[in-house]
Amino acid sequence: MTRLATKFTPEVLLSAPRRSTAVPNSTGRFALYTVSQYSFETHSKKYAIKLLDISTGHSTELFDNPAYSEPTWISEDDFIFIDKTSGEDAVSYLKVANALNPKETPHVVQSFKCSVSDLKAKDIGDGTIALALAAPTSASGNMRDTLNEKKPYSTAQVYSELFVRHWDSYVAKHKSALFYGALRKDEKSGTYQLQGSGLVNALAGTKLECPVPPFGGAADFDIGKKGLVFLSKDPEINPAMWTKTDVYYVPLKTFTESKPPFPQVVKTGKLQGYSGAPTFSHDGNKLAFTRMRHKQYESDKTRLMLIPDIEDLSNVQEFYETEDGEGGWDLRPDSIVWSNDDTELYVTAEQEGRNLVWKLPSSPLEAKELPQPLTKEGAVGSIINLSKTDGRLFLTSTSLVDNSSYSILDPSSEAKTLVSSISKEGKTLGLSKGQFDEFWFKGAGDYQSHALMMKPSTFDPEKKYPLAFLIHGGPQGAWGDSWSTRWNPAIFAEQGYVVVMPNPTGSTGYGQKYVDDIALDWGGRPYNDLENCFEHIAENLPYVDTNNAVALGASYGGFMINWVQGHPLGRKFKALVCHDGIFNTLGDWATEELFFVIHDMGGTPWENRDLYQKWDPAAFVSEWATPQLVIHSELDYRLPISEGLAAFNALQSRGVPSKFLTFPDENHWVLKPENSLVWHKEVLGWINKYTGLDTTGLSTDVEELSLK
Repeated sequence: MTRLATKFTPEVLLSAPRRSTAVPNSTGRFALYTVSQYSFETHSKKYAIKLLDISTGHSTELFDNPAYSEPTWISEDDFIFIDKTSGEDAVSYLKVANALNPKETPHVVQSFKCSVSDLKAKDIGDGTIALALAAPTSASGNMRDTLNEKKPYSTAQVYSELFVRHWDSYVAKHKSALFYGALRKDEKSGTYQLQGSGLVNALAGTKLECPVPPFGGAADFDIGKKGLVFLSKDPEINPAMWTKTDVYYVPLKTFTESKPPFPQVVKTGKLQGYSGAPTFSHDGNKLAFTRMRHKQYESDKTRLMLIPDIEDLSNVQEFYETEDGEGGWDLRPDSIVWSNDDTELYVTAEQEGRNLVWKLPSSPLEAKELPQPLTKEGAVGSIINLSKTDGRLFLTSTSLVDNSSYSILDPSSEAKTLVSSISKEGKTLGLSKGQFDEFWFKGAGDYQSHALMMKPSTFDPEKKYPLAFLIHGGPQGAWGDSWSTRWNPAIFAEQGYVVVMPNPTGSTGYGQKYVDDIALDWGGRPYNDLENCFEHIAENLPYVDTNNAVALGASYGGFMINWVQGHPLGRKFKALVCHDGIFNTLGDWATEELFFVIHDMGGTPWENRDLYQKWDPAAFVSEWATPQLVIHSELDYRLPISEGLAAFNALQSRGVPSKFLTFPDENHWVLKPENSLVWHKEVLGWINKYTGLDTTGLSTDVEELSLK
């Protein structure tokens, strides 16, 4: 039985159950998903594989073994999953279980001396289930025994080319590869067995890697009746300097081929940037995917692409193509699903703070009108066909008040039916949709900008509330009507703040020009948008006390906090919080993906030194005066910890009240529950101290180190 939260606190946020995407079986009767939950009492995490009855919304626990992961349907009742053991002689297994008979012991299909992941399966007919998964490989192309490798006596590593490190780890010479195989059910034993020579490396003998690090996963490849498609960085160009990611096709007839054909690259003319979401049609003949134009810009507009016949890779078509190359649809399609008859596509795309579902014909030749949204609110994270015969869609979504909901969408009527909400649409967390609001304000140019807002659950319009002004990262990103366990505005709202989340120039979901206009102008128009937003609040929201305001930001938001600190807007806040922010723009050259800073700063420091100096927060340290909390973690290789230390050193040297919080075991994000709890309490304790809100219960057990 789910208990109601008396108040939405950091503990409630971090210990709330977290559900994965739910995946229906072929009949649409049941769906598989996983759920995890952290306990601060036992300092441990519970994990389970569950079965959802879609007709009733009721869930049944199948397994509570934390070693089990990635359950994937292979029939109406059977599913395959990964079992990772630990300790000495650790092994990974592929196992099969029956969802309707969980007491039956799962049987082993294959074992591995490495950590396999990103499992995918598809029925390709004639009783054959095609499988694909990712695994680390050795120089020979075989799976590498990563679970029991002996550590070398020396930790020295030598590099003679980029990357040296990526996200939160040093780059190793070994890569991950995709392995494929065919699974069939033996009629005599009733067990599933791999056919032929077992799992085969589809990338053997190439320089290719899939999934694409650091965040790639099962969405980086797909299985069809005629083979395997996958994404990989172009091996001929430096991945630290360029974003080019191509789609490759491996033709396969049976998925038992012991020597796969060499992967064929899909060429897309002038579109040379990131590729994404390769998705076969149900008949296996067509392929849809996304592609960006620029090969040194990670936030370029994605274009929806089609290969009408997978056996003819020379015929690649772009949806809404225009003569000037800009593309006729000004949004950024993401995930892709084909209708059961392959005549339509359903995609997700962000618009004005929501991640919505859109429908369009599956052929660019028939897509005359721009897509229209089928949903209106929240953030849809996954679209899946409900069944092989039902034309409806099964959605996994979140919102600012609901951490996980499953629903059914009828594309013909746009009717949406809720199947299950783990938080009862926020009620069990003490939250409601009424806390969410939004407004538009005049931007710094000839345009309107948008801001989202969260109010306390006890909001009274006759009272005044301090302002928590949140600045998002990216910078090409946006605040949206979606759930987060890191920067969750409801946490601040339930402390007693009105939380405003502006989406200034550079934000996604408002057209590509709005995104592009931040390049070369980091501290210009975006800063002026934020000033205008603050003034709009002061003039139009009488229940917000802008004389009692704080501002917080991470990543680019952290840069902007440091920038605000040195400019007039900084004097309008009582306290600031900078998480993983840039202190010195030249210092940003210690990052790993150099293409990002090269693009947004208009070149290298030796090509455009003036712009680096123009937008350098360190150049305005003489103006720093507002109390500031600086947070930076040791494993943040995107923005190295020296940036946080430098900002803290400057604040301390100037005598500005300041505090430094660091985590030796976290990266650009603080993810571990115990660390995240400290993060939340330190942040809330800092801002509450200066706004006069209650700090009871916000003390931490962390020892404060200082010179005695």
